Formats: sequence, structure tokens, C-alpha cells
Amino acid sequence: MPFKHRPQTSDTIRFPDGFGQRFLITVDVEEEFDWEQPIKREGYTLETIEAITDFQALCDEYHVTPLYLIDWPVINDPIGGPLYADLVKSGRAEVGIQLHPWVNPPYDEEVTQHNSFAGNLPRELERKKLLNLRNRITEVIGSPPTSYRAGRYGLGENSLELLTEAGVTIDSSVRTHFDYSHEGGPDYSALPRKPYWLDRANGLAELPVTTVFWGMLRQQGRVLFPQLEKFPILKSLLSRSGMLERIALTPEGISVAEAIKGIDIALDDDLPILNFSFHSPSLRAGYTPYVTTSDEQEAFFDWWRRIFDYLEMRKIPPVALSEIDAAIQSTR
Repeated sequence: MPFKHRPQTSDTIRFPDGFGQRFLITVDVEEEFDWEQPIKREGYTLETIEAITDFQALCDEYHVTPLYLIDWPVINDPIGGPLYADLVKSGRAEVGIQLHPWVNPPYDEEVTQHNSFAGNLPRELERKKLLNLRNRITEVIGSPPTSYRAGRYGLGENSLELLTEAGVTIDSSVRTHFDYSHEGGPDYSALPRKPYWLDRANGLAELPVTTVFWGMLRQQGRVLFPQLEKFPILKSLLSRSGMLERIALTPEGISVAEAIKGIDIALDDDLPILNFSFHSPSLRAGYTPYVTTSDEQEAFFDWWRRIFDYLEMRKIPPVALSEIDAAIQSTR
């Protein structure tokens, strides 16, 4: 069933005085597969696992503690599991859950686009997959993960209750201003950009992936953009003319100039957390549509350097997920 949670204004999280505005890097750490083909349970590769060490070195240079949201194939890989355990043990990174249901046991469902959104699965099957992954990450890393992102951003009607059962306190599955309902997934187009409570009583908060609207019509973007999805030519014209553009804080398909505009808008709109994201296979050429050549791979890392420099210039410090969680829980 579709994800129907609609937070009230009172659900908005008020961070403690002095918290300020900060940025978080979240990485969807996953296997490689052909994004242009139907999803399959078999046939994926894990050739980019060690590429994370290059990105981690860049994060170390800028004193950034990334959050790696890891799925089943990666945590069970003989290289991947120990690699992330070492990063967590050394305090250089944190690890959370990313559920790709089609490659996560038990394998009781047919592999379809509809079922690729974990929230569409029967409650007990979604529960078993989530707990299997939570338990395996705990075993390998040495501590239970408290953050979650549904693969393909696929929350469902049972997901929040199951996340609470799994000990998750921060979900980051909501990609504000995006609608996946045409694929059978959730519609997040009208949800807030600021962190908010999903279940205050049980301490479960939402930390949306940051997306903003830019342009002369940006204040009307929440209403206009869903309609423009039906008219791609008009949407493109409005974007190129500077009237209305959707900017996600990601190096995947977003230029440095666009990202800087997005950062400025997010800061002007007083977002407490700028939540950046990307997929780990983009760290090497040839595994995602966003990084197909060696030049694009070099540009990918340059994108991060320039963004880190800009954030430093704007005096926006990095923050670890554990710090965000502590600040949020203190407001309950």
C-alpha cells in the first residue's frame, strides 16, 4: 500500500539552541546492476566496493563523517563487511541500513518493479527482510544500526512500525519533491524538507534527502512541478529559462553550479540539515548513468571538493548522524 504519512506542523523537529545549520553525507552502498534493465535477483556485481576508500580519504581530509547505508550483498561480501567494520571502529564513518528487497533474504516474493519497493511487500515479509539485514549488520559491524533508507526510497504503510521494532530512530527514505507513484512507489512530492517526527512516542524521526526548488516560480514549485511531470518539454523550458528548477543535493545529474544554488536556497530557507546523497557505484566509471567515463569519474570527485570548499566558505560544518540523532532525541 502507498506511504500515506502526512506530518503536521507540530511534527517539525525544533533543534536545540546553538545547533545551527549543518550538512550530512549519506551514501547508498550497494551492488552494481544495469539501471536500464528490469531488476533481477541474480547477475549483480560487487566490483566497486573498495572504491569507497577513495571517497573516505576525501571525507577524512575535510573532517566529514559520512553515513554509509549498506545493503545485504555488501555487508556479506568478504571485502565489504570488514572494510565498513573498520571504518566504524576507527570513528571515521557510520553505518545504517539500506534495504534492497530483491537481493535480501528471505526470497519469497516475485521480483517485479512493484516488489522492488520494500513497503509494497506483505508486512511479515518486509519485517523478515529488514530484521535479517539489521541483524547481519549488527553482527559484522559490532553495534546495531539506528538509521534506515529504503532502497528506491520505498516506504510503505507498515514500514514505520517495523522500523521502530528494528530499533531505528532516524529514517532517511523520503526524497522530498519526488513522486514514484507512476512506478508503484510512494509519492513524496508534498512532504516537508525539514526533519520531522514520524512517531514521536517511539523516537522515530524523518531526515529527508534534501531537494529544493530554484527560480522565479520556486515558491509555487510544490504545486507546479508535479503537473509539469506530465509535460516534459514545458518542464525543460522552465528549467533552462530559470523559471523553475528542481535541485537535489547530489553529484548525480546535478552540476556544481546547480548544487551551490541549491545550498544557498536551503540555507536561506533555514533547513537545519543539508542531507547530500549518492550511490556508491558512481565512484567508478561505467556502473551508473552518472559516471560513464574516467573524465566523469575525476569530475565526480572534483564536485565534492568544490562543494566541501563552498560549505566551508559558508561556515556550514559537517555533522555525524549520531550527533543529529542525539540532538533530535533531546527534543522529545
